[in-house]
Amino acid sequence: MPRKSPFSIVLSKQERTALEGQVRRYTSSYCDVIRAKIVLLAAEGLGNDVIAARLDTPRQIVSKWRKRFALERLPGLEAQPRGGRPAQFSFQRRRSTYLKCSLLRTSRPLIRDVIESRKVGSR
Repeated sequence: MPRKSPFSIVLSKQERTALEGQVRRYTSSYCDVIRAKIVLLAAEGLGNDVIAARLDTPRQIVSKWRKRFALERLPGLEAQPRGGRPAQFSFQRRRSTYLKCSLLRTSRPLIRDVIESRKVGSR
């Protein structure tokens, strides 16, 4: 027997417009689109199991976002800070390190060729 969610969703016109725009926007991230679709389908009166099957996501995820939207409305759909230890390196530092390492990987054969050509020339 399917469960009935205690969080029923009724959308205002502005909320529906914002969520539909989020779904259609080309630059929206995948998780934002899924969250918006969950809320739109919940507003149509569908159960968590049906929504989960339609969107191919776990029922627990549907339940989580339905509850968050019911309690906090649109701000509840935004990503919240994750737990755990803060990052030691900034994004810029990680990127520059990655670029340096990838440059070394691609330049090694060239350096090796130069060294070998010098060795051959010195003999």
